[in-house]
Amino acid sequence: MADEIELKLAVTAAEALRLKRSPMLAGVRPVRRLLYSIYYDTPEFDLLGQGVALRVRRVGRRWIQTVKAEAQSVGALTTRPEWEVQVASGQPDIARLPEPARAYFPAEVVAALKPCFSTRFERTAWLLEEAGNSLELALDRGEIEAGRSRLPIAEVEFELRAGSPDCLFEVAGRLAKTVAFGLEPRSKAERGYALAGAFKPMPVKAKAPVLGRDDDPGRAWQAMAAAALAQFSANVPGLLSDDEPEFVHQARVAIRRLLAVSGMAKTLDLPRPRWRSDLRQLLAALAPAREWDVLVTELLPELKSMAAAQGEALRVRAVRLQERARAEAREAVRSPDCVRLVLAIGRDLSAPVEAKGKIRSWARTLLDRRLRRLKRLGRDFEALDAKGRHRVRIAAKKLRYTADALAPVYGAAAVPYLDQLSALQDKLGAANDAVMAMQLIDELGLKGEQGAAVREVFERALQVRTQAHARGLGTSWHDFVETPPFWHKAAKQRARR
Repeated sequence: MADEIELKLAVTAAEALRLKRSPMLAGVRPVRRLLYSIYYDTPEFDLLGQGVALRVRRVGRRWIQTVKAEAQSVGALTTRPEWEVQVASGQPDIARLPEPARAYFPAEVVAALKPCFSTRFERTAWLLEEAGNSLELALDRGEIEAGRSRLPIAEVEFELRAGSPDCLFEVAGRLAKTVAFGLEPRSKAERGYALAGAFKPMPVKAKAPVLGRDDDPGRAWQAMAAAALAQFSANVPGLLSDDEPEFVHQARVAIRRLLAVSGMAKTLDLPRPRWRSDLRQLLAALAPAREWDVLVTELLPELKSMAAAQGEALRVRAVRLQERARAEAREAVRSPDCVRLVLAIGRDLSAPVEAKGKIRSWARTLLDRRLRRLKRLGRDFEALDAKGRHRVRIAAKKLRYTADALAPVYGAAAVPYLDQLSALQDKLGAANDAVMAMQLIDELGLKGEQGAAVREVFERALQVRTQAHARGLGTSWHDFVETPPFWHKAAKQRARR
Protein backbone atom coordinates (compact mmCIF):
# COMPACT_ATOMS: atom_id res chain seq x y z
CA MET A 1 0.00 0.00 0.00
CA ALA A 2 1.08 3.55 -0.69
CA ASP A 3 -0.44 6.84 0.37
CA GLU A 4 -1.42 8.88 -2.66
CA ILE A 5 -0.71 12.57 -1.99
CA GLU A 6 -2.00 14.89 -4.68
CA LEU A 7 -3.10 18.43 -5.32
CA LYS A 8 -5.93 18.93 -7.81
CA LEU A 9 -6.95 22.14 -9.63
CA ALA A 10 -9.36 22.91 -12.46
CA VAL A 11 -8.19 24.44 -15.73
CA THR A 12 -9.89 25.79 -18.87
CA ALA A 13 -8.79 24.96 -22.42
CA ALA A 14 -7.09 28.33 -22.82
CA GLU A 15 -5.26 28.03 -19.52
CA ALA A 16 -4.25 24.44 -20.33
CA LEU A 17 -2.46 25.79 -23.41
CA ARG A 18 -0.81 28.46 -21.25
CA LEU A 19 0.30 25.71 -18.84
CA LYS A 20 1.92 23.68 -21.61
CA ARG A 21 3.91 26.75 -22.64
CA SER A 22 5.08 27.54 -19.12
CA PRO A 23 8.85 28.10 -18.77
CA MET A 24 8.72 25.79 -15.75
CA LEU A 25 8.01 22.87 -18.12
CA ALA A 26 10.54 23.84 -20.75
CA GLY A 27 13.00 21.06 -21.41
CA VAL A 28 10.82 18.41 -19.71
CA ARG A 29 9.53 15.82 -22.18
CA PRO A 30 5.81 15.15 -21.58
CA VAL A 31 4.33 11.67 -21.70
CA ARG A 32 0.87 11.41 -23.31
CA ARG A 33 -1.54 8.55 -22.69
CA LEU A 34 -5.19 7.81 -23.34
CA LEU A 35 -6.72 6.42 -20.14
CA TYR A 36 -10.02 4.56 -19.92
CA SER A 37 -11.31 3.58 -16.47
CA ILE A 38 -14.36 1.70 -15.23
CA TYR A 39 -15.55 2.30 -11.67
CA TYR A 40 -17.41 -0.52 -9.93
CA ASP A 41 -19.86 -0.60 -7.02
CA THR A 42 -22.99 -2.42 -5.92
CA PRO A 43 -26.49 -1.20 -6.89
CA GLU A 44 -26.79 0.16 -3.32
CA PHE A 45 -23.37 1.88 -3.58
CA ASP A 46 -21.90 -0.05 -0.64
CA LEU A 47 -18.31 0.92 -1.51
CA LEU A 48 -19.22 4.59 -1.64
CA GLY A 49 -20.76 4.20 1.82
CA GLN A 50 -17.36 3.03 3.09
CA GLY A 51 -15.50 5.85 1.37
CA VAL A 52 -13.88 3.36 -1.03
CA ALA A 53 -13.42 3.61 -4.81
CA LEU A 54 -12.74 0.54 -7.00
CA ARG A 55 -11.37 1.29 -10.46
CA VAL A 56 -10.09 -0.84 -13.32
CA ARG A 57 -8.05 1.24 -15.77
CA ARG A 58 -6.69 0.33 -19.20
CA VAL A 59 -3.10 1.54 -19.58
CA GLY A 60 -1.81 0.60 -23.03
CA ARG A 61 -2.48 -3.14 -23.28
CA ARG A 62 -2.62 -3.68 -19.53
CA TRP A 63 -5.47 -3.42 -17.03
CA ILE A 64 -4.63 -1.98 -13.62
CA GLN A 65 -7.00 -2.46 -10.70
CA THR A 66 -6.91 0.29 -8.06
CA VAL A 67 -8.57 0.61 -4.69
CA LYS A 68 -8.60 4.01 -2.97
CA ALA A 69 -9.82 4.34 0.62
CA GLU A 70 -11.37 7.38 2.26
CA ALA A 71 -9.36 10.54 1.73
CA GLN A 72 -8.13 13.19 4.12
CA SER A 73 -8.06 16.68 2.64
CA VAL A 74 -6.28 19.93 3.41
CA GLY A 75 -7.92 22.33 0.99
CA ALA A 76 -6.94 21.18 -2.50
CA LEU A 77 -4.44 18.63 -1.14
CA THR A 78 -5.70 15.06 -0.74
CA THR A 79 -4.05 12.09 0.96
CA ARG A 80 -5.56 8.62 0.69
CA PRO A 81 -4.45 4.97 1.02
CA GLU A 82 -4.14 3.33 -2.40
CA TRP A 83 -3.52 -0.23 -3.64
CA GLU A 84 -2.76 -1.20 -7.25
CA VAL A 85 -2.46 -4.62 -8.94
CA GLN A 86 -2.51 -5.79 -12.55
CA VAL A 87 -5.55 -7.83 -13.64
CA ALA A 88 -6.40 -9.80 -16.79
CA SER A 89 -9.28 -7.67 -18.10
CA GLY A 90 -11.62 -4.79 -17.39
CA GLN A 91 -13.41 -6.89 -14.78
CA PRO A 92 -12.33 -6.51 -11.14
CA ASP A 93 -10.40 -9.38 -9.52
CA ILE A 94 -10.65 -8.81 -5.77
CA ALA A 95 -8.62 -11.93 -4.96
CA ARG A 96 -5.50 -10.28 -6.37
CA LEU A 97 -5.63 -7.42 -3.88
CA PRO A 98 -3.48 -7.48 -0.73
CA GLU A 99 -5.26 -8.46 2.46
CA PRO A 100 -5.77 -4.93 3.88
CA ALA A 101 -7.58 -3.91 0.69
CA ARG A 102 -9.67 -7.10 0.55
CA ALA A 103 -11.11 -6.22 3.96
CA TYR A 104 -13.33 -3.66 2.21
CA PHE A 105 -14.90 -6.36 0.03
CA PRO A 106 -17.02 -8.96 1.86
CA ALA A 107 -18.39 -11.78 -0.30
CA GLU A 108 -21.83 -10.24 -0.73
CA VAL A 109 -20.30 -7.00 -2.01
CA VAL A 110 -18.03 -8.82 -4.48
CA ALA A 111 -21.00 -10.77 -5.83
CA ALA A 112 -23.00 -7.58 -6.44
CA LEU A 113 -20.30 -5.50 -8.14
CA LYS A 114 -21.24 -3.90 -11.47
CA PRO A 115 -19.99 -0.98 -13.60
CA CYS A 116 -21.19 2.30 -12.13
CA PHE A 117 -19.57 4.91 -14.39
CA SER A 118 -16.47 5.35 -16.53
CA THR A 119 -13.88 7.99 -17.36
CA ARG A 120 -12.09 8.53 -20.65
CA PHE A 121 -9.41 11.21 -20.92
CA GLU A 122 -6.03 12.13 -22.33
CA ARG A 123 -3.31 12.63 -19.76
CA THR A 124 -0.25 14.73 -20.50
CA ALA A 125 2.27 14.26 -17.70
CA TRP A 126 5.57 15.90 -16.79
CA LEU A 127 7.94 14.47 -14.19
CA LEU A 128 9.51 17.33 -12.25
CA GLU A 129 12.38 17.47 -9.77
CA GLU A 130 12.10 20.30 -7.28
CA ALA A 131 14.67 20.92 -4.52
CA GLY A 132 15.23 17.21 -3.88
CA ASN A 133 11.53 16.35 -4.31
CA SER A 134 9.95 14.43 -7.16
CA LEU A 135 6.43 15.06 -8.44
CA GLU A 136 4.26 14.37 -11.45
CA LEU A 137 2.26 17.17 -13.02
CA ALA A 138 -0.62 15.70 -15.04
CA LEU A 139 -3.04 17.56 -17.31
CA ASP A 140 -6.24 15.54 -17.80
CA ARG A 141 -8.86 16.40 -20.43
CA GLY A 142 -11.81 14.19 -21.30
CA GLU A 143 -15.15 13.20 -19.78
CA ILE A 144 -16.99 11.12 -17.21
CA GLU A 145 -19.82 8.93 -18.49
CA ALA A 146 -22.71 7.50 -16.43
CA GLY A 147 -25.48 6.06 -18.56
CA ARG A 148 -26.50 8.84 -20.94
CA SER A 149 -25.04 11.57 -18.76
CA ARG A 150 -21.71 13.24 -19.49
CA LEU A 151 -19.46 15.53 -17.46
CA PRO A 152 -16.23 17.11 -18.79
CA ILE A 153 -12.86 16.51 -17.16
CA ALA A 154 -10.48 19.48 -17.29
CA GLU A 155 -7.98 19.47 -14.43
CA VAL A 156 -4.37 19.44 -13.35
CA GLU A 157 -3.02 17.04 -10.73
CA PHE A 158 0.23 17.49 -8.85
CA GLU A 159 1.12 14.08 -7.39
CA LEU A 160 4.01 13.60 -4.97
CA ARG A 161 6.39 10.82 -5.96
CA ALA A 162 9.04 11.44 -3.32
CA GLY A 163 9.76 14.15 -0.80
CA SER A 164 7.70 16.67 1.13
CA PRO A 165 4.06 17.64 0.31
CA ASP A 166 4.87 21.34 0.57
CA CYS A 167 6.71 21.09 -2.76
CA LEU A 168 3.31 20.50 -4.43
CA PHE A 169 2.12 23.86 -3.14
CA GLU A 170 5.41 25.49 -4.11
CA VAL A 171 5.20 24.32 -7.73
CA ALA A 172 1.45 24.99 -8.02
CA GLY A 173 1.87 28.44 -6.49
CA ARG A 174 4.56 29.42 -8.98
CA LEU A 175 2.49 28.18 -11.91
CA ALA A 176 -0.57 29.99 -10.57
CA LYS A 177 1.20 33.32 -11.12
CA THR A 178 0.77 32.85 -14.89
CA VAL A 179 -1.95 30.18 -15.20
CA ALA A 180 -5.51 30.91 -13.99
CA PHE A 181 -6.40 27.70 -12.19
CA GLY A 182 -9.74 26.99 -10.54
CA LEU A 183 -10.56 25.09 -7.35
CA GLU A 184 -11.65 21.47 -7.78
CA PRO A 185 -11.45 19.47 -4.53
CA ARG A 186 -13.56 16.55 -5.79
CA SER A 187 -11.99 13.39 -7.17
CA LYS A 188 -13.12 11.96 -10.50
CA ALA A 189 -14.79 9.19 -8.52
CA GLU A 190 -16.80 11.65 -6.42
CA ARG A 191 -17.98 13.51 -9.51
CA GLY A 192 -18.77 10.22 -11.24
CA TYR A 193 -20.89 8.98 -8.35
CA ALA A 194 -22.84 12.24 -8.34
CA LEU A 195 -23.38 11.94 -12.10
CA ALA A 196 -24.60 8.36 -11.60
CA GLY A 197 -27.20 9.58 -9.08
CA ALA A 198 -25.59 8.00 -6.03
CA PHE A 199 -26.02 11.23 -4.08
CA LYS A 200 -26.91 14.89 -4.47
CA PRO A 201 -24.07 17.22 -3.49
CA MET A 202 -24.98 18.89 -0.22
CA PRO A 203 -23.50 21.80 1.75
CA VAL A 204 -20.71 20.64 4.06
CA LYS A 205 -20.78 21.75 7.68
CA ALA A 206 -17.73 22.02 9.91
CA LYS A 207 -16.19 18.76 11.08
CA ALA A 208 -14.25 18.52 14.30
CA PRO A 209 -10.51 18.05 13.72
CA VAL A 210 -8.94 14.83 14.93
CA LEU A 211 -7.18 15.81 18.15
CA GLY A 212 -5.64 13.71 20.88
CA ARG A 213 -5.01 14.60 24.50
CA ASP A 214 -1.28 14.10 23.95
CA ASP A 215 -1.05 16.29 20.85
CA ASP A 216 1.19 19.33 21.05
CA PRO A 217 -0.40 22.76 20.46
CA GLY A 218 1.33 23.21 17.10
CA ARG A 219 -0.15 20.04 15.67
CA ALA A 220 -3.57 20.97 17.09
CA TRP A 221 -3.43 24.42 15.49
CA GLN A 222 -2.65 22.91 12.09
CA ALA A 223 -5.44 20.34 12.42
CA MET A 224 -7.97 23.06 13.30
CA ALA A 225 -6.94 25.18 10.32
CA ALA A 226 -6.91 22.17 7.99
CA ALA A 227 -10.47 21.22 9.00
CA ALA A 228 -11.69 24.76 8.25
CA LEU A 229 -9.87 24.87 4.91
CA ALA A 230 -11.32 21.49 3.94
CA GLN A 231 -14.83 22.76 4.76
CA PHE A 232 -14.37 25.81 2.54
CA SER A 233 -13.00 23.77 -0.38
CA ALA A 234 -15.78 21.18 -0.08
CA ASN A 235 -18.45 23.89 -0.48
CA VAL A 236 -16.83 25.54 -3.50
CA PRO A 237 -18.34 23.25 -6.21
CA GLY A 238 -21.86 23.77 -4.85
CA LEU A 239 -21.34 27.51 -4.43
CA LEU A 240 -20.30 27.76 -8.08
CA SER A 241 -23.05 25.60 -9.58
CA ASP A 242 -26.02 25.45 -7.18
CA ASP A 243 -28.39 28.19 -6.01
CA GLU A 244 -28.84 26.58 -2.57
CA PRO A 245 -28.00 29.44 -0.14
CA GLU A 246 -26.43 27.09 2.40
CA PHE A 247 -23.34 26.60 0.19
CA VAL A 248 -22.49 30.30 0.53
CA HIS A 249 -23.30 30.24 4.24
CA GLN A 250 -21.07 27.24 4.99
CA ALA A 251 -18.23 28.65 2.88
CA ARG A 252 -18.39 31.83 4.97
CA VAL A 253 -18.50 29.81 8.20
CA ALA A 254 -15.33 28.04 7.06
CA ILE A 255 -13.59 31.34 6.32
CA ARG A 256 -14.55 32.71 9.74
CA ARG A 257 -13.17 29.57 11.36
CA LEU A 258 -9.93 29.99 9.46
CA LEU A 259 -9.71 33.59 10.60
CA ALA A 260 -10.33 32.53 14.20
CA VAL A 261 -7.59 29.89 13.98
CA SER A 262 -5.15 32.25 12.26
CA GLY A 263 -5.57 34.65 15.18
CA MET A 264 -4.24 31.94 17.51
CA ALA A 265 -0.85 31.86 15.78
CA LYS A 266 0.67 34.43 18.14
CA THR A 267 -0.12 32.19 21.14
CA LEU A 268 2.33 29.69 19.60
CA ASP A 269 4.98 32.36 18.91
CA LEU A 270 4.22 32.03 15.20
CA PRO A 271 4.07 35.02 12.87
CA ARG A 272 0.57 36.10 11.92
CA PRO A 273 -0.24 34.29 8.63
CA ARG A 274 0.37 36.44 5.58
CA TRP A 275 -2.88 35.25 4.01
CA ARG A 276 -5.08 36.63 6.80
CA SER A 277 -5.89 39.92 5.03
CA ASP A 278 -6.71 38.10 1.76
CA LEU A 279 -9.02 35.82 3.71
CA ARG A 280 -10.85 38.86 5.10
CA GLN A 281 -11.27 40.22 1.58
CA LEU A 282 -12.78 36.94 0.42
CA LEU A 283 -15.16 36.93 3.38
CA ALA A 284 -16.26 40.47 2.49
CA ALA A 285 -16.80 39.44 -1.15
CA LEU A 286 -19.22 36.68 -0.09
CA ALA A 287 -21.10 38.81 2.47
CA PRO A 288 -23.66 40.45 0.12
CA ALA A 289 -24.70 37.06 -1.29
CA ARG A 290 -25.39 35.77 2.21
CA GLU A 291 -27.27 38.90 3.25
CA TRP A 292 -29.57 38.84 0.23
CA ASP A 293 -30.10 35.08 0.64
CA VAL A 294 -31.32 35.65 4.19
CA LEU A 295 -33.62 38.47 3.13
CA VAL A 296 -35.18 36.56 0.21
CA THR A 297 -35.40 33.04 1.64
CA GLU A 298 -35.93 33.67 5.36
CA LEU A 299 -37.19 37.16 6.17
CA LEU A 300 -39.58 38.00 3.34
CA PRO A 301 -41.59 34.76 3.68
CA GLU A 302 -42.04 35.48 7.42
CA LEU A 303 -43.58 38.93 6.92
CA LYS A 304 -47.23 37.88 6.81
CA SER A 305 -48.48 41.39 7.52
CA MET A 306 -47.51 42.61 4.05
CA ALA A 307 -50.14 42.63 1.34
CA ALA A 308 -49.59 40.28 -1.59
CA ALA A 309 -48.85 43.09 -4.04
CA GLN A 310 -46.43 44.78 -1.64
CA GLY A 311 -44.63 41.54 -0.89
CA GLU A 312 -44.30 40.70 -4.59
CA ALA A 313 -42.88 44.13 -5.38
CA LEU A 314 -40.24 43.63 -2.72
CA ARG A 315 -39.52 40.06 -3.70
CA VAL A 316 -38.95 40.81 -7.41
CA ARG A 317 -36.45 43.57 -6.68
CA ALA A 318 -34.74 41.59 -3.92
CA VAL A 319 -34.33 38.47 -6.08
CA ARG A 320 -32.69 40.57 -8.80
CA LEU A 321 -30.13 41.89 -6.33
CA GLN A 322 -29.72 38.44 -4.79
CA GLU A 323 -28.78 37.02 -8.18
CA ARG A 324 -26.30 39.84 -8.79
CA ALA A 325 -24.67 39.29 -5.38
CA ARG A 326 -24.48 35.56 -6.01
CA ALA A 327 -22.77 36.14 -9.37
CA GLU A 328 -20.23 38.43 -7.69
CA ALA A 329 -19.56 35.81 -5.01
CA ARG A 330 -18.93 33.19 -7.67
CA GLU A 331 -16.60 35.52 -9.52
CA ALA A 332 -14.60 36.01 -6.32
CA VAL A 333 -14.29 32.25 -5.72
CA ARG A 334 -13.39 31.56 -9.35
CA SER A 335 -10.70 34.23 -9.34
CA PRO A 336 -6.99 33.37 -9.49
CA ASP A 337 -6.63 35.29 -6.22
CA CYS A 338 -8.83 32.77 -4.42
CA VAL A 339 -6.86 29.84 -5.82
CA ARG A 340 -3.56 31.44 -4.79
CA LEU A 341 -5.02 32.05 -1.32
CA VAL A 342 -5.96 28.39 -0.87
CA LEU A 343 -2.52 27.32 -2.08
CA ALA A 344 -0.81 29.72 0.34
CA ILE A 345 -2.81 28.39 3.28
CA GLY A 346 -2.22 24.80 2.24
CA ARG A 347 1.51 25.36 1.97
CA ASP A 348 1.66 26.79 5.51
CA LEU A 349 -0.28 23.81 6.83
CA SER A 350 1.93 21.26 5.06
CA ALA A 351 5.07 22.41 6.89
CA PRO A 352 5.63 21.11 10.45
CA VAL A 353 4.94 23.52 13.31
CA GLU A 354 6.90 23.07 16.51
CA ALA A 355 5.25 24.27 19.71
CA LYS A 356 6.07 23.26 23.24
CA GLY A 357 3.53 22.66 25.97
CA LYS A 358 0.40 20.61 26.49
CA ILE A 359 -2.72 20.96 24.43
CA ARG A 360 -5.06 21.39 27.42
CA SER A 361 -3.03 24.21 28.92
CA TRP A 362 -2.94 25.96 25.56
CA ALA A 363 -6.67 25.35 25.06
CA ARG A 364 -7.55 26.78 28.45
CA THR A 365 -5.52 29.94 27.78
CA LEU A 366 -7.23 30.45 24.43
CA LEU A 367 -10.75 29.75 25.65
CA ASP A 368 -10.39 31.87 28.80
CA ARG A 369 -9.18 34.81 26.73
CA ARG A 370 -12.12 34.62 24.35
CA LEU A 371 -14.63 34.06 27.14
CA ARG A 372 -13.36 37.09 29.07
CA ARG A 373 -13.73 39.28 25.99
CA LEU A 374 -17.25 38.00 25.34
CA LYS A 375 -18.36 38.66 28.93
CA ARG A 376 -16.78 42.11 28.92
CA LEU A 377 -18.64 43.06 25.76
CA GLY A 378 -21.86 41.59 27.14
CA ARG A 379 -21.78 43.51 30.42
CA ASP A 380 -25.19 45.20 30.91
CA PHE A 381 -26.47 43.02 28.09
CA GLU A 382 -30.08 44.18 28.30
CA ALA A 383 -29.01 47.80 27.70
CA LEU A 384 -26.94 47.10 24.57
CA ASP A 385 -27.95 48.68 21.28
CA ALA A 386 -27.71 46.95 17.89
CA LYS A 387 -23.99 47.79 17.50
CA GLY A 388 -23.24 46.46 20.97
CA ARG A 389 -25.10 43.20 20.28
CA HIS A 390 -23.22 42.91 17.00
CA ARG A 391 -19.88 43.08 18.85
CA VAL A 392 -21.13 40.42 21.27
CA ARG A 393 -22.20 38.26 18.31
CA ILE A 394 -18.73 38.39 16.72
CA ALA A 395 -17.06 37.54 20.06
CA ALA A 396 -19.50 34.66 20.59
CA LYS A 397 -18.64 33.31 17.14
CA LYS A 398 -14.92 33.37 17.86
CA LEU A 399 -15.44 31.55 21.15
CA ARG A 400 -17.78 29.06 19.50
CA TYR A 401 -15.35 28.25 16.68
CA THR A 402 -12.46 27.80 19.11
CA ALA A 403 -14.50 25.72 21.55
CA ASP A 404 -15.92 23.55 18.75
CA ALA A 405 -12.46 22.81 17.39
CA LEU A 406 -10.98 21.95 20.80
CA ALA A 407 -14.01 20.00 22.08
CA PRO A 408 -12.63 16.59 20.93
CA VAL A 409 -9.92 16.94 23.59
CA TYR A 410 -12.62 17.10 26.29
CA GLY A 411 -15.17 14.62 24.92
CA ALA A 412 -18.83 14.62 25.96
CA ALA A 413 -18.21 17.09 28.79
CA ALA A 414 -18.12 19.90 26.22
CA VAL A 415 -21.61 19.27 24.80
CA PRO A 416 -23.88 21.17 27.28
CA TYR A 417 -21.73 24.30 27.11
CA LEU A 418 -21.55 24.21 23.32
CA ASP A 419 -25.33 23.82 23.15
CA GLN A 420 -25.82 26.95 25.26
CA LEU A 421 -23.26 28.89 23.23
CA SER A 422 -24.87 27.75 19.98
CA ALA A 423 -28.33 28.85 21.17
CA LEU A 424 -26.96 32.28 22.08
CA GLN A 425 -25.21 32.64 18.74
CA ASP A 426 -28.38 31.70 16.84
CA LYS A 427 -30.42 34.31 18.72
CA LEU A 428 -27.82 36.98 18.14
CA GLY A 429 -27.63 36.04 14.47
CA ALA A 430 -31.40 36.27 14.01
CA ALA A 431 -31.44 39.74 15.56
CA ASN A 432 -28.54 40.83 13.34
CA ASP A 433 -30.30 39.50 10.22
CA ALA A 434 -33.18 41.88 10.87
CA VAL A 435 -30.80 44.82 11.29
CA MET A 436 -29.01 43.97 8.03
CA ALA A 437 -32.36 43.63 6.24
CA MET A 438 -33.25 47.19 7.20
CA GLN A 439 -30.02 48.36 5.55
CA LEU A 440 -30.71 46.33 2.41
CA ILE A 441 -34.08 48.01 1.95
CA ASP A 442 -32.26 51.18 0.92
CA GLU A 443 -30.71 49.28 -2.00
CA LEU A 444 -34.06 48.12 -3.41
CA GLY A 445 -34.71 51.45 -5.09
CA LEU A 446 -38.32 51.77 -3.93
CA LYS A 447 -39.74 55.08 -5.16
CA GLY A 448 -42.90 57.15 -4.91
CA GLU A 449 -45.86 56.68 -2.65
CA GLN A 450 -46.09 52.95 -3.31
CA GLY A 451 -42.42 52.51 -2.46
CA ALA A 452 -42.82 54.49 0.75
CA ALA A 453 -45.85 52.38 1.73
CA VAL A 454 -44.00 49.11 1.09
CA ARG A 455 -41.00 50.32 3.07
CA GLU A 456 -43.17 51.38 6.00
CA VAL A 457 -44.92 48.01 6.21
CA PHE A 458 -41.63 46.15 5.89
CA GLU A 459 -39.95 48.19 8.60
CA ARG A 460 -42.89 47.72 10.97
CA ALA A 461 -42.93 43.95 10.41
CA LEU A 462 -39.17 43.72 10.96
CA GLN A 463 -39.43 45.74 14.17
CA VAL A 464 -41.95 43.24 15.53
CA ARG A 465 -39.60 40.39 14.60
CA THR A 466 -36.60 42.13 16.13
CA GLN A 467 -38.44 42.82 19.39
CA ALA A 468 -39.46 39.15 19.62
CA HIS A 469 -35.85 38.03 19.29
CA ALA A 470 -34.67 40.67 21.74
CA ARG A 471 -36.98 39.29 24.43
CA GLY A 472 -35.42 35.85 24.10
CA LEU A 473 -31.89 37.18 23.91
CA GLY A 474 -31.68 38.17 27.57
CA THR A 475 -32.67 34.67 28.68
CA SER A 476 -30.18 33.04 26.29
CA TRP A 477 -27.39 35.31 27.57
CA HIS A 478 -28.20 34.56 31.21
CA ASP A 479 -28.35 30.80 30.56
CA PHE A 480 -25.00 30.92 28.81
CA VAL A 481 -23.26 32.96 31.52
CA GLU A 482 -24.53 30.56 34.19
CA THR A 483 -23.21 27.46 32.37
CA PRO A 484 -19.78 26.40 33.73
CA PRO A 485 -17.10 26.30 31.00
CA PHE A 486 -16.25 22.71 30.19
CA TRP A 487 -12.50 23.38 30.24
CA HIS A 488 -12.74 24.63 33.84
CA LYS A 489 -14.64 21.52 34.90
CA ALA A 490 -12.00 19.31 33.30
CA ALA A 491 -9.21 21.16 35.13
CA LYS A 492 -10.99 20.75 38.49
CA GLN A 493 -11.49 17.04 37.88
CA ARG A 494 -7.79 16.57 37.14
CA ALA A 495 -6.86 18.52 40.29
CA ARG A 496 -8.96 16.20 42.47
CA ARG A 497 -7.24 13.08 41.18
